[in-house]
Amino acid sequence: MEKGIQGNINLRRNGEEEEAVDLSGKVHLLPCCIKFNGPCDVSNYFKPKPTGMESEGLKTQEAYFRGRKLQGACVSIPDGYSGFVLGKKSLDKRNASHRSDGNSNCWEINAKYKSITYWNHDSVPSQDDALLRSFHWLSVAKTMHEPVTAEDLVSASAALEKLN
Repeated sequence: MEKGIQGNINLRRNGEEEEAVDLSGKVHLLPCCIKFNGPCDVSNYFKPKPTGMESEGLKTQEAYFRGRKLQGACVSIPDGYSGFVLGKKSLDKRNASHRSDGNSNCWEINAKYKSITYWNHDSVPSQDDALLRSFHWLSVAKTMHEPVTAEDLVSASAALEKLN
């Protein structure tokens, strides 16, 4: 069996109780791949504007990216969940050489967010979009991990008897 990659995530900024930067309202999911990883003055080029319209309960926005029109909506992360921006923690050589587990995959929180703006290229945002549908799986997962009670079994038995 192949050994997986192991690591840890430090939920404290810089190893201290310092609060992570809140990027709520500033995180965007674009329908494209950008082959660049580095700093960019995005606010000079990407300027979303509210359209004043609603689609299926979502307040829509409009923006252009490289001349192409995008339509988006800002949605909240479901209660009980948070989004995080992680960065690889740099270990100095002294700390890295003393690690007993040999694990150098250490990550720390650079920022957090409670909302994300997702963008569509060819369609107005709707409740049928993949991002919003994926949030439904969180409630399914929670239900699957809840303990089954005697009341649950009785109600399931009653429902089965009604079907027969």
